Amino acid sequence: MKIEIWSDIVCPFCYIGKKRLEQALASFPHRDEVEIVWKSYQLHPQFPQDAAGIPAVKYIKDAKGLSEEETLGMMHQVQSIGKSLNIDFNFEKSLIVNTLNAHRLIHFAQGNVLKERLFKAHFSESKDINHIDSLTALAVEIGLDQIAVEELLHSDRFAYEVTQDIQEGIDLGLRGVPFFVFNQKFGIAGAQPLEMFEKTLRQAYDDAKPAIIMNDNEGPSCDSEAGCC
Repeated sequence: MKIEIWSDIVCPFCYIGKKRLEQALASFPHRDEVEIVWKSYQLHPQFPQDAAGIPAVKYIKDAKGLSEEETLGMMHQVQSIGKSLNIDFNFEKSLIVNTLNAHRLIHFAQGNVLKERLFKAHFSESKDINHIDSLTALAVEIGLDQIAVEELLHSDRFAYEVTQDIQEGIDLGLRGVPFFVFNQKFGIAGAQPLEMFEKTLRQAYDDAKPAIIMNDNEGPSCDSEAGCC
């Protein structure tokens, strides 16, 4: 079973959704048959790629036209949800940046380990996840080859794939992230409750089982219960 996930590294609900899916998978008896594919999405594609990061509190306050008190209050609500999932959201020090480089690196590595490391680096460690040196250090930390990562980040490789991911999600009905698609048929929009992930996992798995369609006739056969043919 394939689960495709559209998300952005600077999206707190994407981190929450990831954790809830992982909780659901932990108790799913067929979890070893599940393939997770990370898809790109950019919440702030207009943010200059070569610009320094802006503190998340200021960026969101200005973008939404909120007071600083209102912005912090909204963030504290998300922090409370995060604590229940062992996520340490440090919004006061997080930086909003262009995430194209991070998404290109995810395409290169395509793995849950890197995705988790980037989320933690952004939300808990206040790292600039657009800066090439920071991304390289994080990639090497999880075992990727430094030279290969540097060559990737100094090129434009996977930029087209990032754009294609975004368009594919929009074509499927994406209006925001996170957006989960199970077997290209069942969708979850947003960081919904754990129960919804558990239900959709079961539904998608059962739907993928081959269905046997019987005709109306029945020919001769052996009956094991009756012990005769």
